[in-house]
Amino acid sequence: MSIALFGSIEAGAIYALMALGVYLSFRILDFPDLTVDGSFVTGGAVAAIMIVNGSNPFLATLVAIIAGFIAGCFTGLLHTKGKINALLSGILMMIALYSINLRIMGKSNVSLLSEETVITKLTSFWKQLGIDDVVQSGLTAMGIAFIPKTWGILFLMIILAFLVKAGIDWFLKTELGLALRATGDNATMVKSFSVDTDFYKIFGLGLSNALVAFSGALVAQYNGFGDVGMGIGMIVIGLASVIIGEAVFGAKNIVRATAAVIGGAILYRIIVTMALRVEFLETGDMKLITALIVICALILPKVIDRQKEKQRKRKRLKSLQEKGAEGRGESLAAAKTDL
Repeated sequence: MSIALFGSIEAGAIYALMALGVYLSFRILDFPDLTVDGSFVTGGAVAAIMIVNGSNPFLATLVAIIAGFIAGCFTGLLHTKGKINALLSGILMMIALYSINLRIMGKSNVSLLSEETVITKLTSFWKQLGIDDVVQSGLTAMGIAFIPKTWGILFLMIILAFLVKAGIDWFLKTELGLALRATGDNATMVKSFSVDTDFYKIFGLGLSNALVAFSGALVAQYNGFGDVGMGIGMIVIGLASVIIGEAVFGAKNIVRATAAVIGGAILYRIIVTMALRVEFLETGDMKLITALIVICALILPKVIDRQKEKQRKRKRLKSLQEKGAEGRGESLAAAKTDL
């Protein structure tokens, strides 16, 4: 159980990058971008095929990010210049990317188990620091039985996720970022100030899918393979991470919202891992579990808000009744004094 939970937190930190990309498109741009299911695989496919062909894994990951950016820009172009519905633009690009990803890989699955990847390089770097030995000896001294092979991937991926988060927080406070947020809030009003909203939509979707592809590239290297079907349902997972994060941690401002997305991605993985421990559920039920998690995350906050509102109304009614009773008592006392 401890190993499964550790793995879920580790994977959650990597998928947090994808969730941040979904946050940019759905929350900042208010754009239902289904390109995610395709661009996630594009990131994994580009990184996998380049690594297999002898490229530096860091360079391969960078090229994967650029490929994701281009895919997102094409979705933006279909919507803004092609005047195609936002939802349909994402669906068309997602379908097109399926064939493109197959072309990139040349087959449906590319193994990376015998290749040197970003994950293996980071693991080697972490081992050289000697932090694992210190942590593990401390855990042994405390009598904790569970000791993972390395803490490197967990710590480094969490650091990476928060570095990307910090970059997004900074960017969204710049002039370009504020214009992007304004475009998502009210494109018509922004247009009235002679702002090119088409550019911001295209750029925003490119940035969103660049993060998604980044996550896809790291996931492929983490799992040891790139697969053409690895992006199925990724948009739902991203939305689940965003919704769970906002429901649990809140989203009063950008800094808190992006932190909540990272927390939501990790929580989602933990919830799925715990759910799969239930006897009557199987690995094939993962999509059903994801759908149920999203439904609960959407409904529960509204139910809680309704209950809080009812309690507020009851308290207000009670206080008004008490004040009314006091008022009648004072009137009666005044009347008796007058007599």
